[in-house]
Amino acid sequence: MKKYKKIIAFLATATLVAGSLAGCGNKTTVPTVSDDTQSSSDASAADSTESTGETATGVAISTLVGVEEDTTPAAEGYSALWDAESYQAESSELYNMILGDFYSAYQKALEAENVSERYALMAVAEAKMLESGIFVPLTTRGGVYAITRSIPGSRTSTLWGNDDYRFHNSIVTEELVSAEDIAALRAKLAEVRGTGEYHEWAKQYLVDKGYTLKDSYSYPNTSDPITWDVLATSSNSDTAVLVNLYDGLYEYDGENEQQPALAESYTVSDDGKVYTFKLRQGVKWVDSQGREVDEVKADDFVAGMQHMMDAMGGLEYLVDGVIEGATEYINGETTDFSTVGVKALDDYTLEYTLTDDIPYFPTMISYSVFAPLSRSYYEGQGGQFGQGASAGQYGTDKDHIAYCGPFLITSFTEKNSIVFKANPSYWNAENQELKTLTFNYEDLTDATKIYTDILAGTVDGANLDTAQVEMAKKDGNFDKYCHISLTEGTTFCGWLNVNRKAFANFNDASKAISEKTVYDAQRTALAMQNRDFRLALCTAIDRASHNAQRFGEDVKYNNMRNSYTPGNFVFLDEDVTIDINGTPTTFAAGTYFGEIEQAQITADGFPVTVWDPTKEEGAGSSDGFDGWYNPEFAKEEITKAAEALKEVGVEVTAENPIQVDLPYFSGSEVYTNRANVLKQSVESATDGLIQINLVKCEASDDWSYASYYPQSGSDFNADISDNSGWGPDYGDPSTYLNTILPDYAGYMTKCIGLF
Repeated sequence: MKKYKKIIAFLATATLVAGSLAGCGNKTTVPTVSDDTQSSSDASAADSTESTGETATGVAISTLVGVEEDTTPAAEGYSALWDAESYQAESSELYNMILGDFYSAYQKALEAENVSERYALMAVAEAKMLESGIFVPLTTRGGVYAITRSIPGSRTSTLWGNDDYRFHNSIVTEELVSAEDIAALRAKLAEVRGTGEYHEWAKQYLVDKGYTLKDSYSYPNTSDPITWDVLATSSNSDTAVLVNLYDGLYEYDGENEQQPALAESYTVSDDGKVYTFKLRQGVKWVDSQGREVDEVKADDFVAGMQHMMDAMGGLEYLVDGVIEGATEYINGETTDFSTVGVKALDDYTLEYTLTDDIPYFPTMISYSVFAPLSRSYYEGQGGQFGQGASAGQYGTDKDHIAYCGPFLITSFTEKNSIVFKANPSYWNAENQELKTLTFNYEDLTDATKIYTDILAGTVDGANLDTAQVEMAKKDGNFDKYCHISLTEGTTFCGWLNVNRKAFANFNDASKAISEKTVYDAQRTALAMQNRDFRLALCTAIDRASHNAQRFGEDVKYNNMRNSYTPGNFVFLDEDVTIDINGTPTTFAAGTYFGEIEQAQITADGFPVTVWDPTKEEGAGSSDGFDGWYNPEFAKEEITKAAEALKEVGVEVTAENPIQVDLPYFSGSEVYTNRANVLKQSVESATDGLIQINLVKCEASDDWSYASYYPQSGSDFNADISDNSGWGPDYGDPSTYLNTILPDYAGYMTKCIGLF
């Protein structure tokens, strides 16, 4: 059974984004799905595409007609209604019923003959995904008031990968950087991007302006690593730390250009399938004390790829169907790793063989899935190769990994700090800006602490919430230093659990306990299977007011996102004609992904706006407005849902509403206010037919264990959750759409309770 990939914690990455705050991404062979069993409608997408009077027949709860009310607490009694064996079948049936249209459209996109047609058909597929109502897009990172000592262009702002967390070349000042200078630096970066001139120019600009450069940077961190093995994790909270400890083949610089790192160059075969990298010689592996343990060689990339596939930590989906032989090895069809298309031709020549000409492959090589692993050190720690094999002591702590990057970790205190020091053996030490990097832990229970920490220099930058903005206005720092951080590729969502099985946290059953009874939970389960109900819930959330609780009224729309894939993520290279509901429709070269997605949504009659062509000075955007909140439509949908649910024994009234659990971080006033806004707006827009139950999570970890840390849909302890999102790994829309695939191939599918 395959398990996949990287989820981004809303708390960990949306709340605190330091440095330039310019934003960036963090961050197959599609399995066969049986024919869609749902009853379809040829009418508009506003009509339910699932059978409104029926539910999936093979799931644990298909009707409440004749079912006796069970008042046992759901946390105690619901487990009797399902088992692990039936869960797989339930997930498959519900996926087919709810997401069959998306899956079919996506299959068609994967068969496209050229890249532009692929993009256009993927936009159509995403439209079908959004119309299913499995989630509502909420926000991205950035777009809010920020204050910093690190400048724009210090790190990459590419929309994919995790190079944005590589801090070694960050330019940092002793003083806070003024908003005026941030604007000037951004303008210069835009002017010279791609020339390689910006970094040195920026340092001189700062010196001329009277700033003092420093070689240390303090970053506000909200979660500690769960593992220290970068090849065995798909969690952003892990990789944000670990990418500073190794170098990859190439790395995006502050001008968003890929630069050689451990590779000096590469060539591509005429058929586009074989990439051959020439590695830098003399690069050292060291331990946490800086003692040399080996030289980095091509075989270490082979070892890294095999260990990554063996670990099944959620990265393997990236190479499944991309690297030759990867699918067969991952699925256990072969145990012979020599059949996988990664080879060390000699000590300094590395070759990857792909399944096809994949144009976006170069955008993948900076990501941690291609990290090297010192074979000799790994085996010395008791690590073994082969699926299910033990990694021994490797990755258990900072002292049981090998380093080949700019930093070594010299100190780690849980929920306090992680201290990095420059690696004296680093191959590019002479060009490294930072000698010390510190991740200081922030638990966010004190709304004022992050701001006072910035002023004290304990951290060097952060986005500011409403309380912190008010502090800056009072002490005079707002006008001088506060600027609007740039948005990026991560999309945070409100996820709807269509197959909930957990009613307390999987790691601690005393946390985040639902107050619903078994019968309440059964009613909710049937409601969540109904598309009209889901769309009512998605369009009843006042997203602007929800967002304003954190960042303020005046910026509440800035980082609001209306699609899953950012609308400007890709554009067509050539004219493309595709079918939109039976009508051949031509999109010109230069058309953005979001415009095509909107065309399909409009044709389907779904009253949601995901693309506004007037945004970004006429270039268009999927951000910066609320295209989902529609109380009138929500009322229509909940009325239809109530009528359909009555047929399966669920009477929905204001006196007996459908109960929807929302876990929230009650230890934070900001997050408490945000949860209350969601509750009030949904209950108002649906005339009380939906009741939002706020489930307290006093610690941020409890919130994460409810709806961020679970690795299976059956462990997701929420009916609706709003603390996770997805950041792209490479420069193709499939990096988003693949996350909603069935049969454990889609990493975010678990957020909706499936697989």
